[in-house]
Amino acid sequence: MQPNIDPILLDFPERFETERMIIRATRAGDGAELNAAIRESQTELNVFLPFARTMPEPEATEILMRRKRLEFLNRTDLMMLMTDRETHQILGAIGLHRMDWEVRRFEIGYWIRTSRSGEGLVTEGVHGITEFAALQLGANRISIHCDDRNERSAAVAKRAGFTLEGVLRNWKQEHDGVLVNEMVFAKIRGIDF
Repeated sequence: MQPNIDPILLDFPERFETERMIIRATRAGDGAELNAAIRESQTELNVFLPFARTMPEPEATEILMRRKRLEFLNRTDLMMLMTDRETHQILGAIGLHRMDWEVRRFEIGYWIRTSRSGEGLVTEGVHGITEFAALQLGANRISIHCDDRNERSAAVAKRAGFTLEGVLRNWKQEHDGVLVNEMVFAKIRGIDF
């Protein structure tokens, strides 16, 4: 990627496949099914993900899907959905966020529906989106940030070969006022990929 090109001019695929999944950009009509996945998983998600603290109505999730579609097209946030290759069921979300196109720096975020957790799908998705960011977007740095209490998310980062760079102490304040630490894992072009 040329350093000063406007990212909206970049053409890259809106989907890619891993062994068991199709990972694709959001689209109109995804809201109801994603909302069902959030509802199924709310107890696990609300501990670390603010969007799940209050269960959204299906219409609100559909609005979110349409907004995320626009952000994908504007290249300001690349939220994607992990879907089962065989059934096309939405398994959860994964994406590239807090991007710096000039540096080509991306942060991966992810979650999976409770009924499919423990199958290695998130790790598979992280491998896939890391390759996507490296090959399609010319990433120089890909990171994963998570609350240091989120052992499952940290385990995914480690299994996917990300290096723990450090822990940001008292990084953010939870809704209940508690200050929490954030772990930062990363892969760097030329070193890790």
